[in-house]
Order: sequence, then structure tokens, then C-alpha cells
Amino acid sequence: MLFGLHQAIACAEAGITLISPFVGRILDWYKKETGKDYTGSDDPGVQSVTTIYNYYKKFGYKTEVMGASFRNIGEITELAGCDLLTISPKLLAELDSTDAELPRKLDPQAAESMEIEKLSIDKETFDRMHSEDRMAKDKLEEGIQGFSKALETLETLLADRLSFLEGKDNHNHVSSDLFKVYDMNGDGFITRDEWLGTDAVFDALDSDHDGKVSPREMEAGLGAILQVAANES
Repeated sequence: MLFGLHQAIACAEAGITLISPFVGRILDWYKKETGKDYTGSDDPGVQSVTTIYNYYKKFGYKTEVMGASFRNIGEITELAGCDLLTISPKLLAELDSTDAELPRKLDPQAAESMEIEKLSIDKETFDRMHSEDRMAKDKLEEGIQGFSKALETLETLLADRLSFLEGKDNHNHVSSDLFKVYDMNGDGFITRDEWLGTDAVFDALDSDHDGKVSPREMEAGLGAILQVAANES
């Protein structure tokens, strides 16, 4: 659940091996907040990862940056050269079908020559920077609430799945409970903002590609997964 530079610096100073900033979720927040569309280097998610990458390389941190949660291939090409990127099959296929130059945008040697202020992130500074970064604050709070809600129902969901695999029940009840975990505002749909899993799974469940998952789509997707598990057992 990393969205801000202050979080990234705290991770690096703690010796964390890898961070994975959510490019697309940052973009989603800004689009919703401003009503604007962003492309290329103007994308707030791209800017966030670029800032973190350059800071790490400037000051010699070993923590790797893995950009994640992409909405389009433009975000990916703008981050060419990043330590790692996790890309959905859909966008990988789009990249594979594209014939164009792919210049490196992020480079450790270029970062070393940049004028970047080094920050010391103690608790007071972290709290101040976090309170000033409304996007990071909103997205982190949203993520924590979602994980907390998921944990409250985890044991029940596991019991229901085991019951299905043992032939005592069907997956409808499991699907309903799982849907409620992610439908945080209770409007009957799961949006990308509410979804805490990977974008690849969301895209697979969103069979009509309207940007939200309905109870029927959740039931169909979960049913397919459980059927495979049952066959393998």
C-alpha cells in the first residue's frame, strides 16, 4: 500500500528489499479528484514512480522499485528502465503488438547527477508529509479498511470453500460473501478502487469490461476457480 515518497524513503531506510508503487491507482485518484485525463509524463502515477526511482538511485539505496497497477501501455513506456515492472497479460499483449522505439526513461546514472534534496524521515517528518499528501493518505486509508474488512470474513470464506470442495455446498454463498468483502460502499458493484487484488484478476472477473465487477461476474469467476480446484483434488 505504497503511494507517497515519504513511504518509499522510510522503506529504503529500513532496508526493505522491494517496493511496488501503484501507478494506476494513483492515476485513478487524480482523475476522480480533478476530472482530467492524464497521458505520458503528465500521469501522476508515472511521476510518483519516477520521483521515487530517481531518489533511490541518487542516494544509493538498494531497495528495488517495481511499478505496478498499470492502466495503459503509455504508463509502462514512460517507466522504461525501472528496476522491475509487473504488467497484466492484456497490456503485455498490447505491447507485443506494438512496433515502435522504446527509449529508456529511467536511468541510474542520470539520477546520480540530479539535484535532489535528501530527506531524513523520522516519525514527525513522516506524519507531516503523510498529512500533506491527501492522495497517499486517502489511498492508504482505503487499503487498510479493505484489508481489515477482508480479514474479518477470511475464516468464514475458507470454511465455505472447504465445504464446497467436500461436496457439502455450492459456491453461491462463497461468492456472495467474497463480493461483500470488496463492495465497500454497498452499491452492488466492485470498482478498481475497491478491489485489493491484482489488476489481472480484476480484468478476468470483469467479463464485460465496464470497469466494475457485478455479483454475477464474481459468481461466474469464482465458480470456474473452484471447479478447477475440485477437479485437481
